[in-house]
Amino acid sequence: MPRSARIVMTDHPHHVIQRGHNRQVIFADEVDYRFYLDNLKEWKEKLKCKLYAYCLMTNHVHLVIDPGGDEQNLGLLMKRVAGRQTRYVNKMEKRSGTLWEGRYKSSPISTNDYLLACCRYVELNPVRARMVVQPEDYRWSSCSAKVGLIEQGILDYDPLYLELSKNEKERQQKYCDYVHGMITEEETDQIRRAIHRGQLTGTGKFIKEVEEKHGKRVEFRGQGRPRKT
Repeated sequence: MPRSARIVMTDHPHHVIQRGHNRQVIFADEVDYRFYLDNLKEWKEKLKCKLYAYCLMTNHVHLVIDPGGDEQNLGLLMKRVAGRQTRYVNKMEKRSGTLWEGRYKSSPISTNDYLLACCRYVELNPVRARMVVQPEDYRWSSCSAKVGLIEQGILDYDPLYLELSKNEKERQQKYCDYVHGMITEEETDQIRRAIHRGQLTGTGKFIKEVEEKHGKRVEFRGQGRPRKT
């Protein structure tokens, strides 16, 4: 059975997940994480993509990426970074074979309605996995940089994050409050369903606009925008 065509939109954020083959460990120690982040930074700059959020878990990665003016950039970025990580791990472990599941998953995000929510969903992964109590305590996500605990050299700040405040310190505090705020089960379920099904993360209006642009129906519609906290 042929797999469905991936929906990729230029100049638009996408939630991306890539898992290790059979959920095997991708990142065993600090150098593994740093190697991935170094390559992610290199290729997102080469391809002029924007990285709005990330979280590297032991056996999978979450990214929020805008591919820029060419929709092929998303696939090229994921291919280059995943390929380098595979060769690196195989060399270090003196092994061969695949490191990742066959195909990464992606979901275009309705910017105004879901971009901040998706970034928060990504950065709360270590909390849901009970690896840390506070999301900003996890070393391998974008949260600590966005709340001002560390300097960042890889992120592009998305427009909604920047709109939180013109003052940097106030913006960081507002984002921290947002990440720690009340989250509805509907919001989490909507984001999770969208990424796992490779569908759109957004309102009915956003989905209709994408359907008209691409000339095809998009199934598994969402239930509206996340409730304000």
